[in-house]
Amino acid sequence: MTVTTVLPDGATAIRRRGPEEPCDFSVAPDRVDLWLIHLPAGTAALDRTGLDDRERARADAFIRPADGLLYTAAHVALRRLIAAYTAGRPEEVRFMREPCPGCGEAHGRPAVAPPPPPLHFSLSHSGGMALVGVADRPIGVDVEKLPGAETVDICSRALHPDERAELDDVPAEDARREMFGRIWTRKEAYLKGLGTGLSRSPAEDYLGVDTGRHPGDWTMIGIPCGATHAASAAVRGAPPAVAEIRRVPDLWLTGGRPPGGAAEA
Repeated sequence: MTVTTVLPDGATAIRRRGPEEPCDFSVAPDRVDLWLIHLPAGTAALDRTGLDDRERARADAFIRPADGLLYTAAHVALRRLIAAYTAGRPEEVRFMREPCPGCGEAHGRPAVAPPPPPLHFSLSHSGGMALVGVADRPIGVDVEKLPGAETVDICSRALHPDERAELDDVPAEDARREMFGRIWTRKEAYLKGLGTGLSRSPAEDYLGVDTGRHPGDWTMIGIPCGATHAASAAVRGAPPAVAEIRRVPDLWLTGGRPPGGAAEA
């Protein structure tokens, strides 16, 4: 079942696709694909066969087992998705870093090696949820579990003065946490899209919570993802006509057949 929401500025329609709806795994100039990833329910084991040695070592290095599981799920999903978009195999996907826009060194946006234009992607994970964005142009995505009040007070000091003012106008704690999540994910998505990450000061750009506010030649998209998290995407250029949101089926993470055609439930 498709649920379509038109954003307040009327620029981009948000479509939440059901697991029974087909996906052609193509990139198009008028569409952005957004994939939400949750840990499989129960005790199902994640299929790590497609991960490389670096990813396995990183997953095993997390102090909290839940963080390692989420990292694993996010990277298993990423490899399977990129393989589907490029008609390859998950274990054959190779990643690289584009040049940093600030210094030119190879620590900018992550990319597929060698780059298969026009595919671009971005990955984020936090607090039991992960998000992958795929587009035909540079993209950044961010998902964050809504923080506690103390974290909001501390981290909001890094924001643009006008964003801090917006937060100060919201005294209710729950509303303030939700607003901070929206501001912070817009900020991180934009900085990841630029390729700088947080090496560029979060105070430098005013993004705020206004869905009609788009910095420079970038388009910001708010992503509905439930009551406990906030998520945003940033894509370079004019607003895409549609952003399609799908959940990665558990079977893709636990050894079911790789995506290709209709999504599996």
